[in-house]
Amino acid sequence: MWDKDEDVSLTQKLEDIKTNFSSLRRMIKDAKKEKGTDDFLGKIVLKLKDLHSTEDNWYNLEPRTETYPDRGQCHLNLKFIHKARDGTLSAGRSAYINYCGILQQFVQAYISKQQSSAPWKGALCGEAQTLLELYATQNDLSPFLQDLAKWVAYSKLYQSLEVDSSVLLQQLTSIEYHWHQQELPHQQKQELGDSLHGFLQYGLRLVAKYRDIFPPTLSASPKLHTLLRILVQICKTRAFQKLNPAHFELHDEVNDAVQTGTQEWFTTKKGLHQPMTKELTEIGSALARLIGEVQEDIKHNKDVWNSVFVRVVQVDVFTVVYQQFDSLLAQELRENLSLMEGKMEQPLASSLFPVYLSLQAIHKDKAFLQKRGLLQLTNFHEGFREALPYWLNQAFSTTQDRVERAVQVDQLQPLQVGAVPIKHSSSAVDLVACIQPICHLWEQLSWPDPEEAFMLMVKLTEDVCKIVVNYCHTLKERVRVLSENSDHGSAINMLCVVVNDLEHLRSVLTRLPTQLNWTGLRDRTQNVIGESQFHNTLHSQLQLAQSTLGREIRSALDTLGKKLNTDIETHVRGMSTRRRIPSKSTEDAAAPLMRYLEQELQYMNENLVQENFNSLLTPLWNNSVKILYQMVTQHPQQEGLMVFCQRLLYTLQSLEQCFYAEGNGLPLNTLHSDEYKTLKAHITHNSLNSQQLVEKFLERKMSEQKVNSGEKYGAVTLLASYRRSDQRLNIEVLNAVNLLPMDSNGFSDPFVQLCLEPFHIFPEVEPRCTQIKSCDLNPLFDESFEFLVSLVQCQAPGACLVVTVLDHDTLRTDDFEGEAFLPLKAIPGVAGGCKGDGLSLQPNPVPAQIRLPLMHPKPNADSILRLLESRRGEREAQAFVKKRRQREKQSQEAVQP
Repeated sequence: MWDKDEDVSLTQKLEDIKTNFSSLRRMIKDAKKEKGTDDFLGKIVLKLKDLHSTEDNWYNLEPRTETYPDRGQCHLNLKFIHKARDGTLSAGRSAYINYCGILQQFVQAYISKQQSSAPWKGALCGEAQTLLELYATQNDLSPFLQDLAKWVAYSKLYQSLEVDSSVLLQQLTSIEYHWHQQELPHQQKQELGDSLHGFLQYGLRLVAKYRDIFPPTLSASPKLHTLLRILVQICKTRAFQKLNPAHFELHDEVNDAVQTGTQEWFTTKKGLHQPMTKELTEIGSALARLIGEVQEDIKHNKDVWNSVFVRVVQVDVFTVVYQQFDSLLAQELRENLSLMEGKMEQPLASSLFPVYLSLQAIHKDKAFLQKRGLLQLTNFHEGFREALPYWLNQAFSTTQDRVERAVQVDQLQPLQVGAVPIKHSSSAVDLVACIQPICHLWEQLSWPDPEEAFMLMVKLTEDVCKIVVNYCHTLKERVRVLSENSDHGSAINMLCVVVNDLEHLRSVLTRLPTQLNWTGLRDRTQNVIGESQFHNTLHSQLQLAQSTLGREIRSALDTLGKKLNTDIETHVRGMSTRRRIPSKSTEDAAAPLMRYLEQELQYMNENLVQENFNSLLTPLWNNSVKILYQMVTQHPQQEGLMVFCQRLLYTLQSLEQCFYAEGNGLPLNTLHSDEYKTLKAHITHNSLNSQQLVEKFLERKMSEQKVNSGEKYGAVTLLASYRRSDQRLNIEVLNAVNLLPMDSNGFSDPFVQLCLEPFHIFPEVEPRCTQIKSCDLNPLFDESFEFLVSLVQCQAPGACLVVTVLDHDTLRTDDFEGEAFLPLKAIPGVAGGCKGDGLSLQPNPVPAQIRLPLMHPKPNADSILRLLESRRGEREAQAFVKKRRQREKQSQEAVQP
C-alpha cells in the first residue's frame, strides 16, 4: 500500500512554510526523494495454498523496517472464480486426438505415482488399460492408430520423464509392421513424420551430451546402446524414408554430434580449470588438470563408449574424439608454453611434469586409432626441453636427501627379516629403494628423440653414480661417528656391515644396465651414436662408480686384515726359529697360530658375504707367503739351512690347510699363486748347491726361449748337429735379422758369440765369435764352428748353447744386442742314448736349421740369481752372478732411448 504524492507548486509550498515549520521538514524530505516516488505505507503477503474459495478478513500491514512497526490494517475480500473449462478432450474433437490425450494423462499419472526410481517400462494399471481399450473399440480406432498414438505419447514423455527405451523400440516395430497394412490420414502422416524427425534431433542432442547423460558405468552403457538402436531403427523404417525424403545419413550425423559435443565438453572443462591467477605455476597446474580430464575421457571412450558406437552405428568414436582432442590440446599447449618460454624455474617445471606424463599417455593411445594420420601432438616433447633439466635435478636432489637421511638413522647392524639374516644394514636397502625412482623416471619420460634420449641416459647414470659415491663418503663418516665410543669388537662388526653394504650396492649397480634397458637404448641409437661412444660414455661411468666401490671395499678389508696380518706375522716368526727341534715340537709351535686363525676366520666368515670373505683371505694368505719368502731370502748361508727350510715348509703347509678349510675357504688355484710357487721353489732351491742352481737357472732360460715367439730384438738363424762318431758339435751361424741400431748412424757392427753353459760342465770349452759385420742390421755370417764335447756333457742338466749378439765398439765396451739359449738336447744327434763302442755306428745326423729370437734379461727379476748372489762364499756362483748382472746392465743400456 502506497501514499500517492501529487505535484505542488512552489508558491503553495512557501505558504505552507509560513504557517507551519513541519512543512519545512516535509519539503527537505521531498527534495531528498527521487522524482515520482510514492511513500510506502505497508504490505501484506498471502500464500495461495492457505486461501479458501472465499476470504473476508482484516490483515495487518507489515513494515519495511522496525522504525515504524505499527502500519495499520487493510480489509480484503477474496474469491476464487472458475470462468472457463478445458475443451481439448471434448466430444467435438476426433477420437484419435482424444485417445492420445487420454493415454498421455494416464501415463503421466501412473509415472507420478510410481514408488520406485526405475524407468517406466510401458505398463499401466488395469483400470487405465481397460478404459483405453474400451475407448478404442467404441470409436473404432485401428491397432495402427493406437500404436501411432503410443509412439507419439511415449516419444514425448521420453524427453521429460524416465521412460524405458525398449518401449519406444516396441512401438517402432509395430509401426513398421502396420505401415503397408493401412493408409494413414494426411494429418497422422504429418504427425508421424514430425515425431520421428523430432526424436532423431533430440536423440542426436543426447548423443552430443553422451559424456554427461550416459557416464561410463555398467548401468548407463546399456541406455546409450538402446538410444542408438532407436535412432538406427527410425532411419530404417519405411515410414521415415517415405515421410522424410531428404537425405539423412545417421553415421555422419552421429559423427558430427560427437565432434560438436567434444568441442563443447572441452570448452566447458577449460573454463572450469581456468587458473585463479596469472602466475605461471598456476597456469601449469591448471593445464595439468585440464589434460588429466582429457586423458581420462579418452580412456573412457576407448574402453567403454567406443564399443557401443561401433557395434550400433559403426562410428569409431575413439578415433573421432582422439583426433579432435589432438588438435585442441596442441593449440592449448602452444599457447601456454609460449607464455613460459625463457621463464623456466623449478616450481614451474614441477607443475609441467604431470602435463608431460598425461600427454605421453594420450600420445601412446594413438596405437588404437583405426585411421592413422599426421597428429599435431607427434612432437609434443619438444615443448618440454627447457623443463627437462629441472626434472632431472629435482629427482637427483630428492634422492640424495633421502639417502643422507637413511644413513643418519642407520645403526650399522645387520637386518633380520623373519628367520633369514641379512648381512647388510638398513641404509643399503633404503638406498636401493631411493634409486628406483630415478630408474622409474627414465621409463616415465620415454624420450622419443634417440640422440637426446642417449644424453638423458648419460645424465641419469651420472646421477646414480654420484649418489653411490656420496653414499660411500657419508657411510664412512657414519662409521667414524659410531665407532668413537665403541669397543674393538663393535667396530669390527660395523666395519663388516659397511663392507656388506658396499657389496650389496655394487650388485645393484651391476643390474643397472638391465633396469635402464641399455640394450633397447643401444638399438634405438645405433644410427646416431657410435658403439665406442656408447660404451665409453655409459659403461665408463658405471665402471668408475664400481671401481670406487671396489676401492672402498678393499680399504675396509685392508683395515680388517691389518690386525690379522700383524698377529700372523708374530706367530709365524715365532714358530720358524733356526734352532733344531723335533717334528713334534714343530707341530706344537703351529697350534697357537691355527687356533687363532680358526677363531678369527670363522668370525669373519659369519659376518661377511662369501666374496668379501675370500677377498679378505686372499691378502692374508699372500701376506703369510710374503713373510715366509722374506725369511727364506734373508736367511744367511749356513750349515743348518736344510733344517730351517723344512721348518718353513711345515709352516707353509699348515697355513695352506687352514686357508683351504676343506674347500670352504680359498680355492687351490688361489692358494697356489705365483708367489706361493716362488716361495716353494725358494725353499727347494735352498736345499740345492750352487751348480744345481745354475743348472736350474739355465733350464728356466731355455723354457722362456721356447715360449718366446716375438722378435722384438731380432733373431739369429743357426744350423746345428752333433756327430757321435767323433763327438763334435757343429754350429753354423747363418745370419741375424732385425737387429737394433746401436750406433749414432742408425746401424750396428754386429758379431755373434757362442758359449757352452754351464761352466762346471764345459770348463775347458772356450767361447767362439764370428767376424764383425760393419754397418749392418741384417748381417749374413755363414760361419761354422766345432766344439769337442762328449755326449754325456750334451745331455747333462742345463746344458745349452748361449748365443749372444754384440755390437762391436772400438773405444768402448761392446754393446749388447740380445741373447738366445739353445738346449743341446734339441740338437740332432744328441737325443737318445749310446752303449759301448756303438758311437761309430751312428749315422751322421742332418743339421737342423734353427731360428732363435733374441731376448733381453729382466733386471733383478730372477729368484735363483738372487739366491746365488746371497752365497758369497762360493767363487763359481759369484762369477756366474757377476756375468749375468753384467748382461742385465748391458741390456738396460741397449734398450734406453
